Amino acid sequence: MAQDEEHNRNGNEREPLLRSQPTDGGEGGDSRNLLDFGESDGENPRQWSRTRKMTNVLVIAVMSILSPLASSMFTPGIDQIAKDLDTSTTTVVGCTTGFVVMLGLGPLVLAPLSETFGRRKLYMVCFTMFTLLQIPSALAPNIATLIAMRTISGFFGSVGIANGGGTISDMFEPKERAGIFGWYLLGPLLGPTLGPLFGGIIVQRIGWRWIFWVLTIVCAANTLAGFLFLRETYAPVLLAWRKDKKEQEEGLPNKYSYEGQDTRAVSKKVTSSLSRPFKILMQPIVLTMSLYQALLFGTTYSIYTNMQPIYQGEYGFDTEQVGLLYLGPGLGFLFAVWFLVPRIDTVYNRLAEKNDGKAKPEYRLPLANIGAVFIPMALFWFAWTVQAHAHWMASISATFFYGIGQVMILNCTQNYYIDSFEKYAASAIAAGAVFRSVLGGVVPLVAPALFDSLGYGWGISVFGFLSVAIAPAPLIFFYYGQPIRERFSVEL
Repeated sequence: MAQDEEHNRNGNEREPLLRSQPTDGGEGGDSRNLLDFGESDGENPRQWSRTRKMTNVLVIAVMSILSPLASSMFTPGIDQIAKDLDTSTTTVVGCTTGFVVMLGLGPLVLAPLSETFGRRKLYMVCFTMFTLLQIPSALAPNIATLIAMRTISGFFGSVGIANGGGTISDMFEPKERAGIFGWYLLGPLLGPTLGPLFGGIIVQRIGWRWIFWVLTIVCAANTLAGFLFLRETYAPVLLAWRKDKKEQEEGLPNKYSYEGQDTRAVSKKVTSSLSRPFKILMQPIVLTMSLYQALLFGTTYSIYTNMQPIYQGEYGFDTEQVGLLYLGPGLGFLFAVWFLVPRIDTVYNRLAEKNDGKAKPEYRLPLANIGAVFIPMALFWFAWTVQAHAHWMASISATFFYGIGQVMILNCTQNYYIDSFEKYAASAIAAGAVFRSVLGGVVPLVAPALFDSLGYGWGISVFGFLSVAIAPAPLIFFYYGQPIRERFSVEL
């Protein structure tokens, strides 16, 4: 008996991280007919055609790129906005703070709700609201209105970030997931990078208000695509629909049940689901890696919001030229996704083969060490080439390697979360996004004072030293992650 239990435990390395509740709500056995997907079931998202899967990925990837794009698109127009709305540039930066903070807090609500009511419904309601909120932003008569609209739109715009990982987990097997997820994750990374590039062109040619009119048009087009092509992927919701249809056809209510069915009242289900990300966040591994992501985003937004003073003040660039400099990290993102991210699956599958075919979530972490090395290296490189007033290519070259490092840390970490909490992947990613977005919004407010006090060399090096301090985390969790997970298991 003890050997069987040990075999079952080792056969599924994800189990130590979550203990599922009984499908009947905890009242004992369930004698109803159990519904599940068949081996070649066309309604099973994992059995869909490649075209249908990638159509879903494309729609949510565009959602996940547009909201981060909106977070930074107006940064080239900060001076113009401040002058037009009769306020300070520091106050205008508050528009980014409110938006980015809500990008982190929104998933705490939207991700668990998608695990109660389904993915598609949340996508369409939230992204429709996000689209509509660009209009009052474009018409804002004062800075208070602009900050308010930006903050609220950040909440609704977070839906792609909140549920994208869960949707990909719904459709793809673990052995192929990292490569697909890498392209999806380009959205949250490329959005803040491309935003200033497009924003700089718009601001310089037709004015800052047109940033939000352009966003309205593009977001409306993607919302329409969602209504036409986006399909529900969350298995418990699909099985619930199948259950209702069969019982209605047969006239026999409560004849069927399905795995993961929750018969509690809606209010209890919602309350339970909303607490789920916080329970996940309290796990030491999730907490540590979430702080790692938070450091990356705080660093990224601090540098991005200071690109104008650095390169306009130190190098004499105009707004459009500064926007083009963001291609440095952007090219790093693309290089990593094209050449390195697919290797996450390769390493994962090879390590699983060596472990008698038994995969562990920790097998996602080895390539994170590329990022652990590249991030501090690139930050020190960037800091001191800017401080020394070296040629602009010297400092921008560093951002290429920073982009590679950021992709590898985020991809390995997000895939680790998905593998560890497969059924509740959206909640796990939401838990990891909290610190990431909050610090990404707040740190840029204090970064200018830090750079004024210490200079760009030591100021940016502060972020470099912090990244050195946390760099061993992926290596430590690769070797010791499993016993830590077993010790801090959580009931969801």
